[in-house]
Amino acid sequence: MTQAFNLLKNKYLICGIAFLTWMLFFDRNDLMSQYEYRQQLNVLEAEKEFYTTETAKTVKDLNELTTDRAKLEKFAREKYLMKKDNEDVFVIIKEEEKKENKSFF
Repeated sequence: MTQAFNLLKNKYLICGIAFLTWMLFFDRNDLMSQYEYRQQLNVLEAEKEFYTTETAKTVKDLNELTTDRAKLEKFAREKYLMKKDNEDVFVIIKEEEKKENKSFF
């Protein structure tokens, strides 16, 4: 009993416990804030990885389009439905895509 009382009288122990309590629960960078920051960091790192891979793909496509005339023509025809003067373009929409598109309009 006297040892417990002596431990509670120890000013270093009391200051240490008060400091830990303050840092863990009341400080601006408490445990919950650190957990939220870690989650945000993980999300941002995943986004960074996604955008890095997308940038690499885009740079690769750009290099291919600027060096190969046939790929440029194919890209323009597929993505932007461009055509030559003496051609007709027919856009074929599958039934499943029609149903999905109708729900938006």
